[in-house]
Amino acid sequence: MAAWAPADALGRRVLCGTERATVRYVGSVPPTAGIWLGVEWDDPQRGKHDGTYEGTQYFKCRHPRGGSFIRPNKANFGVDFLTAIKDRYGLNVEQDVQHGTEDTLVFGKKTVEFVGMDSIAEQQSQLNQLVDISVRECAVSHAGQKEEISRTCANIRHINLSKNLISSWETVTAIASQVQNLETLNISENKMKFPSTSTSVSSVFSKLRILALNQTEITWTEVLLCAPGWPALEELYLTSNNITVLERPDNVLQTLKLLDLSDNQLLDGNQLHLIAHLPRLEQLILRNTGISSIHFPDAGFGCKTKMFPSLKGLAINDNKISQWSSINELDKLPSLRSLQCHNNPLMDTEKNPETLRQLIIAKISQLEILNKSEILPAERKGAELDYRKIFGNDWLAAGGNWNPEKNKPSEEFLAAHPRYPSLCLKYGAPEEGELKGRQPLTLKNQLLTLTIKCPEKPEQKPVEKKLPESMTIQRVKGLLYRLLKIPGSELKLSYESSKLEGKEVELDNDLKPLQFYSIENGDCVLVRW
Repeated sequence: MAAWAPADALGRRVLCGTERATVRYVGSVPPTAGIWLGVEWDDPQRGKHDGTYEGTQYFKCRHPRGGSFIRPNKANFGVDFLTAIKDRYGLNVEQDVQHGTEDTLVFGKKTVEFVGMDSIAEQQSQLNQLVDISVRECAVSHAGQKEEISRTCANIRHINLSKNLISSWETVTAIASQVQNLETLNISENKMKFPSTSTSVSSVFSKLRILALNQTEITWTEVLLCAPGWPALEELYLTSNNITVLERPDNVLQTLKLLDLSDNQLLDGNQLHLIAHLPRLEQLILRNTGISSIHFPDAGFGCKTKMFPSLKGLAINDNKISQWSSINELDKLPSLRSLQCHNNPLMDTEKNPETLRQLIIAKISQLEILNKSEILPAERKGAELDYRKIFGNDWLAAGGNWNPEKNKPSEEFLAAHPRYPSLCLKYGAPEEGELKGRQPLTLKNQLLTLTIKCPEKPEQKPVEKKLPESMTIQRVKGLLYRLLKIPGSELKLSYESSKLEGKEVELDNDLKPLQFYSIENGDCVLVRW
């Protein structure tokens, strides 16, 4: 660390011990002598003031106590990229032998361990084969001498530059310009400046497929300004950047398959309409974005939206979604197959998580995975049959009728249950006998304590479960598929009772409830497949 400050110190990122900061001022602070650095700490608790000293404001801070003055010799301005690689991967032979350290490198699929190689030339040869490089937390701040990286590490494809001292996008470009086949780049946790106006498009990132810019303070506008330089980008990670406003990407990000906007306070679900026409987007991750509703106004009940045409996976966990109407809207997405929606107020509307799961499955027709758990055909059928039955009386009260000519359910009912007509087409309208004595949705009916056994799989330990007596055999099967992690084969269920010594009763009708078979507390359900 020098007693003087570099010529370009202003705006640079520095380390002081283990704390990171940004240089906001370089110069004198009367009445003291010498040069001072005014720094804004990443952790405002480390600071003393807002950049004002004895009535004079030398710089500004976001936090009223986020700033300090330090001497230049206390600041570590970092190292160049190649120096960091040499330090991380052990190019200093004498030092490594002296201290007995070892380094393991990954060259393609081959792991190479080296200690005290004979010559720098040999090590240079090894580094030239390096495909994956991680210099996370190595205080990298600049690219170094021109072309030195390309001469030393010609075969790099994947770089992890996270949590370093990079202060501008220009530095990233200077490094990447020397890596001809760069496919993956992680520069998360570097607070840096991005271009504020359109820049000339270069071929630096022409092969880049995966880019992580988490915790870099980038805005969506800046993303769009940089995006013309990412013509082949498939995955973009932008978590924790205080992105609050989106704009429509015009002729950029058209190759994108995955976008992660988690931990940005978007708040308004209608913001999503602005990114809804990315043609290849398959995965959208929106954890903890503050959204409270989702709506696709271009499509009516039972129709598919033109928005997000390729979207297969959606993660909306840890948000503020409280209405079932948002779940209904998700059925409009033409390609949706996987949904994560844990930790939303909506999840508190049902005390029984099984009931909640069944409702979501019934409402979204093409869903195959819910909260990382596969939906097997038996579970889907059970959920849809139950849904059709549970809301059958509401359907009748709203104008539904077994006679197709008289079947005119109200707009209000169709808004709350847009899939109900298609479920009636699929399974037939619920019969009057099915709707008599309907159990309440909160499953207040009696629970049976049953032991689940797999007689042909002795390694599978018996499991005790409490199940409502009104639960259909179809739903029991759906539960067992997940509980026992059974592959997609047909289940055969039967039960044994102490009252029927040595006799098994087959549970052979998927539509009948457990109580139909006179199952009682303490009985044993036998599972075969």
